[in-house]
Formats: sequence, structure tokens, C-alpha cells
Amino acid sequence: MHDALFPEHFRSEIANTIREELRNAVTPQPTWLRSSQVREMLNISDSTLQNLRINGTLPAYKLGTTWFYKHDEIVAALEAGRQHRKEADHEK
Repeated sequence: MHDALFPEHFRSEIANTIREELRNAVTPQPTWLRSSQVREMLNISDSTLQNLRINGTLPAYKLGTTWFYKHDEIVAALEAGRQHRKEADHEK
């Protein structure tokens, strides 16, 4: 009876659709990132991250001895930098 309700080609099509959706699913990013995660994400050194934090390029929040960064603010800073470069290129 199970085979009568779902022919093999239909089951295969459903399985392929599910696999494709799972492959394309976006993994949510954590809201708060530690310094090590930000360094890995941006492929930068500890001193570069410290400079970005000190000069205000990347907003940071300290809790105890640990620095945290908001994922959305990192993305926004990257977008702002990209937009700034585009504007500078147009002025040349």
C-alpha cells in the first residue's frame, strides 16, 4: 500500500527537493561573536582587530575581560567600507 501512494519517481523527486533545500539553507550566524571568531571571519590578526576596535571601525562590547562583537555590526562595517571605496573610485 505504501508503494501505491508514493511511486518511486515521486519519492525520489521529493528526496532530491529536500536535499537541494537543505544544501541551500542558510546557517544563521550567532548574534554575538568573540574576538577569535571575528579574527577568523575576517582573516585578520589580533593586533589588527584591536586597531579596528580602538579606531571605532568595529564597535565592540566588553564583558569582564572578554570582547564581543555583533555580527550585524561587522557586516555593516564591511558594507560601509565597500561603499566608501566605490565612492572614492568614482571621484578619480
